[in-house]
Amino acid sequence: MSEGDNRFRVELRALIPRLRRFGHSLTGSPDDGDDLVQEALEKALSREVQFQVGSRLDSWMYKIMQNAWIDQKRSAARRRQIIQPMSEDVVAVGEDGRDTFDSRINLRQVREAMMHLHPDERSVLALVSIEGQTYREAAETLGIPIGTVMSRLSRARVRLLQLLDGDDPVSWKD
Repeated sequence: MSEGDNRFRVELRALIPRLRRFGHSLTGSPDDGDDLVQEALEKALSREVQFQVGSRLDSWMYKIMQNAWIDQKRSAARRRQIIQPMSEDVVAVGEDGRDTFDSRINLRQVREAMMHLHPDERSVLALVSIEGQTYREAAETLGIPIGTVMSRLSRARVRLLQLLDGDDPVSWKD
């Protein structure tokens, strides 16, 4: 293994926590998100020679994950599978139970509401609001114009607020 190969793998390993967050955001499930990350890592390692040195590894991985997720959704739609709801996280020792409970309720409501967004809006919202990417980075990651990122993000935020306020005229269905 050359030094470049080793560096690729070290940087890929360092991305795993961010990839897991993105996977959880896309799928709505820690288990499904981790499966998506594993699939993306397998694809990246098998296609390591296709990665262009000097380009952004995180953007490359997010794109692999999004494509894998879209493929999974298409396959699931054909098989009429139902994605399981997100399970609860374990309470950390030393946390204030009331604050933890309130935070979990709020986080759970946001996660559930996100699952009612169109997948394109959900992807942009996850990359910008959760992963902290700039509009330009999200556009590059998703391979879409920056204006499309901004409009999808705007629609996603408006819909998310409507859903959280209990106004749900129409939800996107898988």
